[in-house]
Amino acid sequence: MSTITFALGKGRLAEETFALLEKLGITFPEYSTKSRKLIFPSADHSVEVVLVKATDVDIYVANGATDMGVVGKDTLMESHADVYEMMDLGFGKCRFAVAMPKDKELNPSKKLVVATKYPNVAKEYYSAKGMSIELIKLNGSVELAPIVGMSDVIVDIVETGSTLKAHNLHVVEEICPISARLIVNKASLRTKSQEISTLIEKIRGEICGCGYNK
Repeated sequence: MSTITFALGKGRLAEETFALLEKLGITFPEYSTKSRKLIFPSADHSVEVVLVKATDVDIYVANGATDMGVVGKDTLMESHADVYEMMDLGFGKCRFAVAMPKDKELNPSKKLVVATKYPNVAKEYYSAKGMSIELIKLNGSVELAPIVGMSDVIVDIVETGSTLKAHNLHVVEEICPISARLIVNKASLRTKSQEISTLIEKIRGEICGCGYNK
């Protein structure tokens, strides 16, 4: 039986995925959140997890460095990675939204300036609305952009809304819900068809609570 290589982004999605795999009886005795290692084989050697930066998971899978991965829908929407999106795992839930300062109003006669970590998502969203915008790509702390007058609004992921509230921002438009997705390399689905299909069905059975029949 071939080993399935699995890319996971460090952080909460990795923790959720490790917990899910352990429910299927796939354990990782060497894994610890305190470990500096990046590669963890399962006890039965059926799966090998590779920890990478969350935004790189789809790149590893698309390029065949790993067979499978778990990644946020936000990353897939931004990258358009050439992978198979197999299922919604139901955890890591949040949403894409447009937010702006509570004490400011938009000028309809002025071109909208949007700050975001997700320029492709923002461009496609406003393009679908027939709007031309000015984009400012930021890598962090996008909440500051409208506060210091660099942008009118931000497009970002919102979970609880506490960060927005702390900066006196509020959601003015909901774009779409986001959650963790199971992705597969296209070539791997052919070369390791049986192993990957079996694992996917086990995961689906655990998520829907319907079990798995060999």
